[in-house]
Amino acid sequence: MRTSWGSATDRGRVRALNEDALLAYPPVFLVADGMGGHEAGDVASRLAVEQFSQLLGRGTATAEDVHACFERTAERLTEAIGADQVAGTTVAGVVVAELDGGAYWLVFNIGDSRVYRLAAGELEQISVDHSVVQDLLDAGDLSPEEAAVHPERHVITRAVGGGLAPEPDYWLLPVGPTDRLLICSDGLTSELDDAELRAILLAHEDPQDAAQELVRAALGAGGKDNVSAVVVDVARAQRTADMERTADLEHLRPPTPGAPPARSWDEAADGDTVPRTTAPQQARTPEVLP
Repeated sequence: MRTSWGSATDRGRVRALNEDALLAYPPVFLVADGMGGHEAGDVASRLAVEQFSQLLGRGTATAEDVHACFERTAERLTEAIGADQVAGTTVAGVVVAELDGGAYWLVFNIGDSRVYRLAAGELEQISVDHSVVQDLLDAGDLSPEEAAVHPERHVITRAVGGGLAPEPDYWLLPVGPTDRLLICSDGLTSELDDAELRAILLAHEDPQDAAQELVRAALGAGGKDNVSAVVVDVARAQRTADMERTADLEHLRPPTPGAPPARSWDEAADGDTVPRTTAPQQARTPEVLP
């Protein structure tokens, strides 16, 4: 299976620093949204990219490969930040996987960055947010309209970091011939609703054009947070190899040693994504979806 892809990221119109990081090169595509303030969040997200970049160049990857990347990220983050500091990152993405000779998307997520699939003109959110608002939605205590303006909509219940073992969720989807995947940070979905995401993904055939337009539209809608988007297509037979994207090597740079101390979660600026301390939950094994 061949893929084509595009990516874009921006610090937004309010933030002084871009704490998002992304990775886009087969077989792994992901977005990490760092938390902890200033360079601490930047370190966390870049550490995730650094560890997942060890999968680059493989034909496929497994859930065990992905989970090992999560565990190494958590270990490296503790070493880089220190036990008394607080920093973390969401990670959402997909790797190309193989099962019984067939091609699959192995989707993974921890936090509130998201993975969507566009197929047959319909956009579906595959990942499930690990957030206070999502818990309230699942319990029937909030409507989608109320969730959009809830004061705790930025509070997440799981992340990589904070001294806990990472507990991501996994989904396994058979690859469809017209699949288009969108991987994004919450800076995109906080500004654009699903209908707007779908319209942009349908309007731009080239994945790089689609990724850039998604980020541009989020900035035009306010751009209150860092915003990142990765768009991945199943490459059409008539597309040639020169349409495949190369990884943005800037995103593979290791974090700068000696990063300044992170703020505590309670000190996070208004609107920042922050984690809520919860009891660890068991990570899901890959769930096969149609």
